[in-house]
Amino acid sequence: MTFDRLLLAFSATGLIPIALGYGADPQALLPVLYSFDVSGINEPHIFRAVMGLYFAQIIFWYLGVAFQVFRQPALYALMVFMFGLASGRVLSLIVDGAPNNLLLLYLFLEFLLGVLAVYALRRSLKANKIVSSV
Repeated sequence: MTFDRLLLAFSATGLIPIALGYGADPQALLPVLYSFDVSGINEPHIFRAVMGLYFAQIIFWYLGVAFQVFRQPALYALMVFMFGLASGRVLSLIVDGAPNNLLLLYLFLEFLLGVLAVYALRRSLKANKIVSSV
């Protein structure tokens, strides 16, 4: 399996439990994972919407694994998604202070996966330029 396909597959697979942690049963899981209560109707609704966004990305990344035509767009989506999450977390670090260790691990992984997506895109663009110039 090529690096770009492996990166997309790893990212998609790794995001599944996180997505389920947000939306499968927010009232039960979020207090355990992140130490805050979810009550009423609005909070579960918001977290299930976030789960839906995560699963939309997961599906797109798996399309990139399976089909060449989706690979480069999926890598761009991976890069934007991961750097978007990481930048929001950095802003929160500055404004709110340090969260728990699990959320700091997420920040590290999001930044790392964003950088790896840039690397994969650069390799892909370089390979396409070489192929198109021949």
